[in-house]
Amino acid sequence: MAPLMSDSDRIPTNLRTLLILEVLGRSDTPMTATEINEHLALPKQTVHRLCTTLEEEGFLARQGNTKKYHVARRLRELGSGLLYNSRDHIARRQILLDVAAQVKETVNYVIAEGSGMRYLDRVETDWPFRIQLPIGTNVPFHCTASGKCFLASLSPKVRSNFVSALTLTPMTSRTHTTPETLLRELRDIRKRGYALDEEEFVDGMVAIAVPITDHSGRFLGALAFHGPTQRISIETAKDRKELLQNAALKLRHMLFSDEA
Repeated sequence: MAPLMSDSDRIPTNLRTLLILEVLGRSDTPMTATEINEHLALPKQTVHRLCTTLEEEGFLARQGNTKKYHVARRLRELGSGLLYNSRDHIARRQILLDVAAQVKETVNYVIAEGSGMRYLDRVETDWPFRIQLPIGTNVPFHCTASGKCFLASLSPKVRSNFVSALTLTPMTSRTHTTPETLLRELRDIRKRGYALDEEEFVDGMVAIAVPITDHSGRFLGALAFHGPTQRISIETAKDRKELLQNAALKLRHMLFSDEA
């Protein structure tokens, strides 16, 4: 990344905290205060002081016992709240409604959090027989289509370390319970561009998810739909993947277009 500002004197005091968060948000890995400051050229003591304050207030956290910072709960909540309450909420909702009308199953907009994937928005199917996972539901990474979509987006080293740290709880007889088999599938997901849940989370339920990314290819969330095996098969879900992928492109444009 190039420095955000070439002259530290030009950075207003009340903007410096936001720029620290922006630098860290652009990084794929945790960063020390010194590494963050390489992109800002502020006085070293200023950046260290601001990072300490952000850590104390719950916006940043240390990686283990190191000096490296990563995003913490309050900053994740801030980010998801901005996405939910932005001017784009109505447009995003319309995209989900359009997808739901075509697949005739429940459609979900899902984001990654520290404890799993959270349903930020969803459109329920009209079928009386449906699987209830309301907005706000938190589901595991390792056995859901959206969770595996997120894991596959990580770089190989980060992905391996992340999976190794997970507790691979068997939710059904089809759930991955070893890092080796999960990592093998994640490599396939990365290549093909979509993830499947083949009754790995709930018996009798299948799902498909595609990543929603920014213009740099960074994962923002997943767009998914699920349904009971009585109505939908894995093959049927795969046949509709382009519908999801096109909708994900619309979501990217909606989120990052400069149009008012």
